[in-house]
Amino acid sequence: MASGFGWDRADAYLFDIDGTLVRSRDPVHYFAFQHALRKVFGLEATIDGVPVQGNTDIGILRAVLHQQGLADSEIDAGLPQMVEQMCAEVRRNSSQMCPELCPSVHEVLSLLHSQGKLLGAASGNLETIGWLKLERAGIRDMFAFGSFSHPLEFRADIFRQGVATAKQRLGPSAEVYIVGDTPADIQAAKAVGVPIIAVATGIFEFDHLLALQPDACFRRATDMMENF
Repeated sequence: MASGFGWDRADAYLFDIDGTLVRSRDPVHYFAFQHALRKVFGLEATIDGVPVQGNTDIGILRAVLHQQGLADSEIDAGLPQMVEQMCAEVRRNSSQMCPELCPSVHEVLSLLHSQGKLLGAASGNLETIGWLKLERAGIRDMFAFGSFSHPLEFRADIFRQGVATAKQRLGPSAEVYIVGDTPADIQAAKAVGVPIIAVATGIFEFDHLLALQPDACFRRATDMMENF
C-alpha cells in the first residue's frame, strides 16, 4: 500500500464487476456476442482470441469486426443495433446467469454501505448486462449508480464518467476511489487521476498488479476487511 494511503477513507467507491465483484461461470454473456455478430452483420464469429479481461464490450466487438475486415465506419453504423441485440439476448437468458461473488465481497460492500459510503459500478459491460450480473449475484441494491460501456468505449472514459457522477451527488470535493482487478483498471484510473485499489481476484496475480504501483493492492477482499 502506498505510504499514507488509507483505502477506507474515500467518500465513494467505483467497483469493476467481472473479476472484482463476481466471476461468471455461465456462457450467457459470451453467446450474446455471437448472437449480435450474426444478427447484425451475418457473421459466424466468436470472441475467442480477443483479450477480454480489462476490455469493454464495445472494444471486444470492434476487435472481432476488425479481424473480419470491417472498417470503423461500418462498425460504428452497426453498434447501436449490436448493443440492442446483445442486451436483449442476455435479458432473454438471464435465468441461466449464475455469477459467483468473489470471496468476502458482500462483507466489504456491507461494511462500506454501513459507513455511509456511496457505491457505484464502473464496468466495461454494457449497462443492461452489468446490472443483470449484479442482480443475479444478489448485490444490485448495494449500488446507487453505474458507468458502463456504450456510448463510452474506453475504460478511462467509463471511470471518468463514474467519478463525475459521484462528485455530482456528493459535491466536487468528494474523494472517489476505484476498485479493480486488471492492469487496465490501474492504467485507466491513473489516466483519470483517481486512486486505484487493485485486488488479485481475477486472472492477474498479486505480484503482477503490485508491480504496476496501484495505491493499494490486496490478494482478496478478505484482506481489505483486515485493513479497515
